[in-house]
Amino acid sequence: MNRWKIGDVTITRVVEMETTSKATFVLKDGTPENIRTVPWLRPHFAAEDGKVIMSVHALVVESQGLRIIVDTCIGNDKRRPFPGWNMLQLPFLADLERAGFPRDSIDRVLCTHLHVDHVGWNTMLVNGKWVPTFARARYLIGRKEWEHWSTVEAADTRDILDDSVRPVFDAGLTELVESDHRITDEVRLEPTPGHTPGHHSVRISSRGQEAVITGDLMHHPVQMAHPEWGSFFDSDYEQAIKTRREFLARYGDKPILVLGTHFATPTAGRIVRDGDTWRFAV
Repeated sequence: MNRWKIGDVTITRVVEMETTSKATFVLKDGTPENIRTVPWLRPHFAAEDGKVIMSVHALVVESQGLRIIVDTCIGNDKRRPFPGWNMLQLPFLADLERAGFPRDSIDRVLCTHLHVDHVGWNTMLVNGKWVPTFARARYLIGRKEWEHWSTVEAADTRDILDDSVRPVFDAGLTELVESDHRITDEVRLEPTPGHTPGHHSVRISSRGQEAVITGDLMHHPVQMAHPEWGSFFDSDYEQAIKTRREFLARYGDKPILVLGTHFATPTAGRIVRDGDTWRFAV
């Protein structure tokens, strides 16, 4: 668990899993040879052999009396095509409670987008049925994101929606929001399309201090050094590169804490100029 203060806002990270693997799982150019050319990635974000360290975690944002969980990881009991994510039995909910956040204390569930590793704990399996995990919360889902994915016919997408998204619609807990939606005076969404059509990041401002949660506009800090390195999972590869470059220009060399949704421990840092490109200072 990690915790940060941004003015009056508290952000707490609760990890579902951290793994070390070849970056080519997600990044087309993320070969071990290429990763080793970026020395500042070590030791936090890459190993000596060029494999990368990545995390699946949720971030709980406390603002003006609301507890907002940003992205809900992979989830337990769910059949997934990736072996390391299939039918998990992990103590995420217990860890969330140990961090001070029992399920019934969550007021908002915010999905930056609707990929498998960002919606999993939206639901849990109870007596053979998928039910909302956070039964007192409102689930905030991007309108453009839902309109896109809800019409896709691919079986793997339908499976994700059926076990992790549609049940919260059926329970009447969902609010479709725009990608500039404001949740509190301190927390708002920021449109960052490309990885998915309705992808958004989360912007936090309180008492003159600022932070931003990336979502998947970047999967790994190496994409600061190489924003042109895209992901196999980007819906619009060129738009994702454009969004990444704009994000780096907007937040680079500024006193703004950046929290990567898949960045391994220590997860948070600042974007600083590094020659012709950028690096992540932690």
